[in-house]
Amino acid sequence: MNTAPATDAAPEAPRPPLPPFTEADALAKVQAAEDAWNTRDPHRVALAYTPDSQWRNRDTFLSGRAAIEDFLTAKWQRELDYALRKELWTYGENRIAVRFQYEWHDAAGQWWRSYGNELWEFDPNGLMRRREASINDVPIDEQERSIFGPRTKP
Repeated sequence: MNTAPATDAAPEAPRPPLPPFTEADALAKVQAAEDAWNTRDPHRVALAYTPDSQWRNRDTFLSGRAAIEDFLTAKWQRELDYALRKELWTYGENRIAVRFQYEWHDAAGQWWRSYGNELWEFDPNGLMRRREASINDVPIDEQERSIFGPRTKP
């Protein structure tokens, strides 16, 4: 019988690549993030963050996986047919900077392209403990779309 208090959490499994990052590691982290976000699965995406991860997303400040999962659930209910591309901007020992764009449409059928920059900080196990995102939305016509679903792998 387990007598540990309910508040004790199992140690987090490492999520390679782990810091300190090489260029190849940073590129792999960026692609893994793009792939995960394109699933539009809030639970899967939230597992890449520490349980106490701190987020700034536009003007929203979040703390912890549960808040991140709730935020992403609402996001993908609002941002329909979401498709994302991320690109490595730069990296350091345990930090990565990314620029990205994604396309989506709202319930009224208006298409949008969202442009942004993210700053990521990772813990020693490769989980993101801090994410800061600045994002701008531009309305586009459906004919202007350039991002269609996840990237296809060769």
